[in-house]
This record gives sequence, structure tokens and C-alpha cells, in this order.
Amino acid sequence: MAMTYQVDDKGYYGEFGGAFIPEMLYPNVEELRTHYLDIIQEPSFQQEFHELLRDFVGRPTPLFEAKRLSEKYQTQIYLKREDLCHTGAHKVNNTIGQILVAKKLGKNKIVAETGAGQHGVATATVCALMGMECIVYMGAIDIQRQAPNVARMRMLGAQVVAAESGSKTLKDATNEAMRHWINNPVDTHYIIGSVVGPHPYPDMVARFQSVISEEIKAQLTEKVGRNYPDYVLACVGGGSNAAGAFYHYLNEPRTQLVAAEAAGQGVGTGHSAATTFLGKSGVLHGSKSLLMQTEDGQVIEPYSISAGLDYPGIGPMHAHLFKTGRAQFYDITDEEALVSALELSQLEGIIPALESAHALAVLPKLQAKPTEIVVINLSGRGDKDLATYQQRLNLV
Repeated sequence: MAMTYQVDDKGYYGEFGGAFIPEMLYPNVEELRTHYLDIIQEPSFQQEFHELLRDFVGRPTPLFEAKRLSEKYQTQIYLKREDLCHTGAHKVNNTIGQILVAKKLGKNKIVAETGAGQHGVATATVCALMGMECIVYMGAIDIQRQAPNVARMRMLGAQVVAAESGSKTLKDATNEAMRHWINNPVDTHYIIGSVVGPHPYPDMVARFQSVISEEIKAQLTEKVGRNYPDYVLACVGGGSNAAGAFYHYLNEPRTQLVAAEAAGQGVGTGHSAATTFLGKSGVLHGSKSLLMQTEDGQVIEPYSISAGLDYPGIGPMHAHLFKTGRAQFYDITDEEALVSALELSQLEGIIPALESAHALAVLPKLQAKPTEIVVINLSGRGDKDLATYQQRLNLV
């Protein structure tokens, strides 16, 4: 039987996935699982979704030939410009889709979690658009290091609640958001921002983000006369931008899927978030995947300079891609990401988000040939990271 990389009807990608949830959460998740495919496949839903992607988000995003970067690395590099989406990152593709699902399910309140703040901003944005109440949980440490995004969320009318437990980052914000949803099941929909959580979230988020690879296929055909690249590169925390960039190439053997994880200060330092290098099978936030944990199963606190990549696990689709060898995973340190961010800024006039800079940092390791085509998903723009860049790159 041919290997499949899509989710099965029980919510699994190979051995990973499923819905490991407390009984109190079962009605919420089951309602979503039962209805999500019917809802998103309705012609009226698809029409509204694509109209909003076009007129509100600004899609299709360009596929930009990075000529100076290509010259440096002696290969053909194209950047998928998700940084040009409204709100500054790919996250809004998913929040548009999910708020339309919430409306169809009769929900009028939204809860979300956020790390770097981009998903929080994207959620607050669509809640303002649709006139829905919005509560965003964010780690207390992330609130400090992503202050501009916190201000944006509040300006858009969202209530930002600090998660003060654990490492006070993304994992803890997710815990708090899930707790809120358990306590408010009837009128509230939880918009998860990545391809994590109980089924059907990993599949639903991947479907909404798959517009990225759908556009890449059409744009490459127009530019080079074929619809597939030799490599697709994307950063992976939970992995929504990578899922979107990989989606239509999962069963394309001519395209190598390449994921960049945050190694932080180095895989062996104890200050890292490189899950595939450090993790083992376990359950976190409702699904079975690879996660960083101690011998007795306690979650190890992740670390990355990038607020969007310091998650102790990865989505089950990515765990499956790693386990089967379908995707190649690279560990990228803080320093390597900073160097690549500066390089893109000064070679192409594009300041990337720190998350996206991890994907760019794979280029020196990739050794792609001059005839090969490399597409990098530039998942977000670097405005939110300027304080970090200023501090770490001495931009004074």
C-alpha cells in the first residue's frame, strides 16, 4: 500500500495524531469533528473564504525571485511572500477559515492562544471583522518580548490575558486557552493557531493554510513552466506555515520537503526547541506527537530566540513526515537565524520574521544545484522582532 501523508478518518497521520482530551472537552471537539468537512466543502463557504482571502488578506501573495540570494548560493531561490498578508504573516489564512466555521456552528465568542503574537493579531483581526468577542491567552514572557503585537490585539478590541504558569510562553498560553474553552463550551470556539491539538484541528488548519502551496504551483508554472520546486523550505514550531507550504507536494516525489526547527543555543545545551532531535513520542494538548520530555514524561521547557518557535512539540503531520523520512529536518541556532535575517535584509530589501529566518538559515546547509529550484516560505515580516534584532545585531 502506498504511503499516505494525509490524515486518516480517525485523525491519525501514521502513528501520530488522534484526540486525547478530557471528557469535559469531548462535546466541543466532537461537534467540530462531525461538521468541519461538510462546512468547509460547501460552495457558499468556499466562495466567502476565497473572497476574504483576496479582498481582505490580499491573496495571492507574490512568489518573488530572490536574484541576489540566488547568486550567493548558486541556485534558483524563490520566496513565497506570506509576510505581505494583511497582519504580516500566514496566520490570517487560518483565522479567516476558522471564524467562518465558528459562525456556521452558531458561536459568537472566540478564544485563542498565541506565542509570537501573530496568531493573536490574526484572531483579533477576524473577530473585529465579524463582530465577535475575542480573548487571547499569551505567555507573560511573550507579552514582554512581543509588545507591539499586544498593542495591536488590544487596539483591535481583544482582551489579552497573561499566562503566568510554567515557562510563561506558548505551551502555557495553550493550557489556559483550553481551560477557558472547557468552561465555555456552548457559545465559544477555540481558534488553534497551528497544526497541533486534538483532531480535527491539525487537518483543518493544514487545509486552510494549503492555499500557500496551491498558489506556489500556479505561480511556478507561470514563471518556470513546471508546477513543482526541487525543495520547499519552511520553519516549524507547531508547523502551520510548513503544513501549508508542503500540503500540495506531500505526494510529489520530485519535491524535497525541508523543515527548519529552532535549536536555540544548540541542540545539546538544554536551551533548545528542536523537537525532532530531542523529542520522543508522547501526548500534549490533545494529540500524540513528538515532544521534548523528561524520562518520566514531564514536558521540557523549550527555548528559542523566536517566540513563535519555542514550542516543546510539533504537529502530528510533521512528526509523521519526520518518522517516514518524507521531510528533512534541520536544527537552526539563534545565531544562524540572526545571520540569515541580516543577509536577506541587506541582499533583497526584505526584513523577515525571526521564525522565517530559521528557514533561510538552511540555505548554506542545503547545497542545492544551480539548476534546482528552491522555494522558501517567508512566513512573516520582521517588524515585531525589531527590538530583538536591534539588541542582538547592534543596530544602534
